[in-house]
Amino acid sequence: MKYKYTARNKNGELENGELEINSEHELAEYLRNKGLLLTSAEIIGQKKKNKTKFSWPLFNRVKTVEKVFFTQNLQVMVKAGLSVSLALKTLAQQTNNKSFRDILMDLHARVDKGNTLADSMANYPKVFPEVFINMIRAGEKSGKLEEVLLQLTTQLRKSHALIAKVRGALTYPVVVITAMIGIGIAMMVLVIPKITGIFEEVNATLPLPTRILMSTSDFMIAHGPILAVAFIVLAIIFWRIIHTKKGSFIWHGFLLKMPIIAPILRKINLAKYARTFSSLIKTDIPVVQSFQITASTLSNSHYRQVVEEAAEKVKKGIQIAAILGEYPKLFPPLVVQMISVGEETGTIDTILDELANFYEEDVDRTMSNLTTILEPILILILGAGVGGLAVSIILPIYSLTQNI
Repeated sequence: MKYKYTARNKNGELENGELEINSEHELAEYLRNKGLLLTSAEIIGQKKKNKTKFSWPLFNRVKTVEKVFFTQNLQVMVKAGLSVSLALKTLAQQTNNKSFRDILMDLHARVDKGNTLADSMANYPKVFPEVFINMIRAGEKSGKLEEVLLQLTTQLRKSHALIAKVRGALTYPVVVITAMIGIGIAMMVLVIPKITGIFEEVNATLPLPTRILMSTSDFMIAHGPILAVAFIVLAIIFWRIIHTKKGSFIWHGFLLKMPIIAPILRKINLAKYARTFSSLIKTDIPVVQSFQITASTLSNSHYRQVVEEAAEKVKKGIQIAAILGEYPKLFPPLVVQMISVGEETGTIDTILDELANFYEEDVDRTMSNLTTILEPILILILGAGVGGLAVSIILPIYSLTQNI
């Protein structure tokens, strides 16, 4: 069979050609031996099938697990000798997410026309973030797309595992606290009025805790709708404020001072910084650009600002360890010293990998113990609430029985 193909050389430039060969797999292997990456191939004389029409996904979200499936399988297919275009089409047929399937089919169509995979992905910034696109671009230019996809798979897996661990550990306390608040409101609005109604019929002086309970219950019943609307409005205002640049900086600074939350947030951001920065350096992306991309992936404004400033200082020739050492509250001495060693020995990517593993394991241990730490605190709060209600109801009954 005679194939008409499009491939990219090590400089990222397109090369077109025709070759008589048995299969597309053999074509990919032949071009790889010549230092070329096959992007699309077509049997001369064979009619092309109609491409699937693309539709923008309005509501469906592409999950991290699906991205891991995508990078892992794309790496395997490219390594096996399939063209990027055919691999994208195959993956589109395998995914169950309709929105992601449409995106992959559109990527297939764009790559088939000669566009790079990175440029094609750039049309979907909500699905493929900046770090994703830049790593793919570096892989295409250097001819190391397989290695880059493998690094992306590892990074996505580690990041997903870290977030899943945090969410899993926080689910229990959030559910308990929500249930406590819901039951408390139901008690104050539905149960307490019926019990305290008996006390109002008896013309006697009630204990202070009972009077406070009755007043609170009456206030909630009388102004319940107003309180609910006010709570929703305040929640929306607060949400919008913390999503402004100044508001998020103040809020994130406050979180970094919280007793239990602050250490966890620091470890998560340090792990994310080390993992992302290491992956970018391994793909030969310039250090300054690596800092800029890494900054965009960090969730905390204070860490993001420091890394953005580091990008500017690196341009002036200042060492990374010296820059991060100026912020001991965000980057502890352990991190600074290890990065300094990495810079001196030229193994900074390996050092950052070790740091990422260290902090990811530390977060894992912390989140595993978090439920054990919070459980007695939640029990004490729950006990105090139930005890307060019980005392407020029992005290007047005890006083009335003594007066009989």
